Amino acid sequence: MQIYNTLTRRKETFTPAEPGKVRMYVCGPTVYDAAHMGHARSAVVFDVVYRHLMSKGFQVTYVRNFTDVDDKIIRRARDLGRDYSEIAGRYIREFHEDMDALGVLRPTHEPRATEHIGDIIELIKVLVDKGNAYVAGGDVYFRVRAFPDYGKLSGRNLEDMEAGARVEVDEKKQDPFDFALWKASKPDEPKWDSPWGPGRPGWHIECSAMGRAHLGETFDIHGGGKDLIFPHHENEIAQSEAAFGRPFARFWIHNGFVNIDQEKMSKSLGNFRTVREVLAGHHPEAIRMFLLSKHYRSPVDFSADAMSEASGALERVYSCLLRIRESVDVEVPAGRDAGDFQDRFIQAMDDDFNTAGALGVVFEAVRHANRLLDQDPAAHAAELASIHALIRRAGGELGMFTLPPADFFHAAKKAAGLDPEEIERLIQKRNAARKAKDFATADAIRDQLKEQGVILEDAPGKTTWKPA
Repeated sequence: MQIYNTLTRRKETFTPAEPGKVRMYVCGPTVYDAAHMGHARSAVVFDVVYRHLMSKGFQVTYVRNFTDVDDKIIRRARDLGRDYSEIAGRYIREFHEDMDALGVLRPTHEPRATEHIGDIIELIKVLVDKGNAYVAGGDVYFRVRAFPDYGKLSGRNLEDMEAGARVEVDEKKQDPFDFALWKASKPDEPKWDSPWGPGRPGWHIECSAMGRAHLGETFDIHGGGKDLIFPHHENEIAQSEAAFGRPFARFWIHNGFVNIDQEKMSKSLGNFRTVREVLAGHHPEAIRMFLLSKHYRSPVDFSADAMSEASGALERVYSCLLRIRESVDVEVPAGRDAGDFQDRFIQAMDDDFNTAGALGVVFEAVRHANRLLDQDPAAHAAELASIHALIRRAGGELGMFTLPPADFFHAAKKAAGLDPEEIERLIQKRNAARKAKDFATADAIRDQLKEQGVILEDAPGKTTWKPA
């Protein structure tokens, strides 16, 4: 099993530090607003990593945190006249609802920063005692130049950054590159007692403390979006390794960005897409199909066409599953396994979680099954049953293809804004008109449905429909 390690900039063979057990930490959201498609991509990518590791037989301890105290949360609470904890609690609940809707498995642990203030203070004390951090007027800062390996994750060095960057000036800092571990409280801000006075933690120290509390001083995988490589993950490495003198995480995995119509998604551009907005018009599995259709390290471009393509691809898989179920007994043990398809699916997933390649294998299996169904299903019953089982197993790792096909099509049509019950009523009315040779009425109903975005497909003794 090969994983691309951001730290070494190459693929490496993955073996956990403790045989049979994997410890993984992924940076979760700062909960001051609704979850957006960038959050969804990270959650779905690492959900698939989690699922695949478990499919390999590993016992996985998966930690994904919530940053529930932060400048943005405090500002939002102040704007709304609410307590910061109320704002954080609301958006944690909404995040869970959105990710549950997308079929994202809950991690083993979901710590909140405010639950680990004691761990954070303990870690800062270690850094101060070692001389890697200093106190300045109630604040505590990490001394970046005291950590010689600073920049090893991002590939940056302080000299280049000094030459070209504008660094925020803070008179309390001994060096402009130093970063806050503890912030002295301002009036009306949340605060906790500490050896340096009342205050709250800086952002970076939270993840180091929570990772250590749940996974130990060194763990196997640390993940997050590419935007976290610098400074967040770089600073995590510096403070954790300075404190304990050992590697913080062995493998670093970073997912690419979500663009909107070929532009970077941002509130300032007005192209921000929340998970809830997208779920309102698309089946959750279609969103997963879109997010997994590209390799996790590559950017994905969200657009109406991309979602339509993802929905169509998903429907092709479910249509194949339905055809197989209607043609052969899929519960009968298969006379042969899915052979080459199964092996190639595993190979793709073992090659740095290549979901795009794995989905390509699934679609090849679908095309092969459809050819067998067009020929003689009974003669190929065992192979068809095996392909059905393969698609279901693949879906278990990808978080798709797990619903009864009829339930999927019903939900997909509702997600597209269609009323399946009303459409079926109109189809029955059209069938009655055709039987009575009232073709004008039958054609009028077909045209009416077409205007509503419904395409009818007539087959002997049966009429089916699909969104246009």
